[in-house]
Amino acid sequence: MLADAGGPHMQIGYFTNQYPSPSHTFIRREIAALEQRGHSVSRFAIRRSKADIIDPDDVAELARTRHVVGQPSWEVIRCCTRVMIDSPGACLRGLFQTLQLARRAGYAYGRHLAYLIEAMVLVSWCRASHIEHLHVHFGTNPATVALLAHGINGVPFSVTIHGPEEFDRPEALALAEKISAAAFVVAISAFGRSQLLRWAHLPDWKKIRVISCGLDRDYLDAPSAPAPTAARLVTVGRLCEQKGHLILLEAAAKLLRRGLAFTLVFAGDGPLRPAIEQRVAELGLTGLVEVLGAVTQEQVRHELLKARALVLPSLAEGLPIVLMESMALARPVISTFVAGIPELVTRDVGWLVPAGDVDALCDVMQEVLELDRATLSAMGEAARRRVRERHDIRR
Repeated sequence: MLADAGGPHMQIGYFTNQYPSPSHTFIRREIAALEQRGHSVSRFAIRRSKADIIDPDDVAELARTRHVVGQPSWEVIRCCTRVMIDSPGACLRGLFQTLQLARRAGYAYGRHLAYLIEAMVLVSWCRASHIEHLHVHFGTNPATVALLAHGINGVPFSVTIHGPEEFDRPEALALAEKISAAAFVVAISAFGRSQLLRWAHLPDWKKIRVISCGLDRDYLDAPSAPAPTAARLVTVGRLCEQKGHLILLEAAAKLLRRGLAFTLVFAGDGPLRPAIEQRVAELGLTGLVEVLGAVTQEQVRHELLKARALVLPSLAEGLPIVLMESMALARPVISTFVAGIPELVTRDVGWLVPAGDVDALCDVMQEVLELDRATLSAMGEAARRRVRERHDIRR
């Protein structure tokens, strides 16, 4: 497996939907760790991120990444023509496979024919770069493209499946077929593996391994900082429905009615931002809630260190990297009993509440705001140790 690659150096391709992206720092860290072992990694993605790329490391990655969407028409035609000339039979089989996948996805023929074109471009690039193995992040459309590319070119591929989207519609995404074709499949938590076992054929169970996402030395070797005195909490992540931000605002409004003074910071941007800002005004939280928008990794670290705890009241998840980042900086976390989160967050390093439970979330937030610094710092140090043991990207 790639994670154990310590032998001969390989030409590896990394492929996903959007890269780089503010929410995909874990991919960047994986690539860096592989390159530190001497492997050569080519970055491929279907398209550029819709989010603003402002982090310096992401800006550097953008210059190293080839995106299928946005290529000149002549480049797409050249790639497809070359592949069809070199592998006409495989391309015909790829067309039949595309039609089968489209039927399973609700007769989405147009979208899947686009995937086939993207797959031929990817095949052309993999051949030009002498890729020996292609690793894909997310079991959605990038894995579909990689599956078709594998059928045409035969290049081995693997896939990391994060959830929750793959688990919401496994049959439409042909999850079992992707697992069967892959050289190996990575789940990022034991919960994620359990969901993949539900859809995988029994002979393929042995392919599915848990390999945790990890942090690099910027977080793992950061000096410890004592818990702050300020009544400040932070939530970090893309502003979207599954993160539970509107639940968080309801809990904050209850804190306000209890007479607590606090600051709650939203670090991140996304489609839910207008609704969040509107709800802040409706609940009378203006001045208490700050919505920062897009932030760099350095700003994320800064906001985590200023807060007493990270709050992530997710309704659906895989296993959020930001929980690891907060814990590595000796900041305990508040989150929910969702997916792989309970595997990381234990009672000595944070608090878990039922997803969607405003009252429980409010109670825990109040506890954190009123907790003495010594106890908060002790929990932070326990969190730091736990992440160092379990989520070092070098391992």
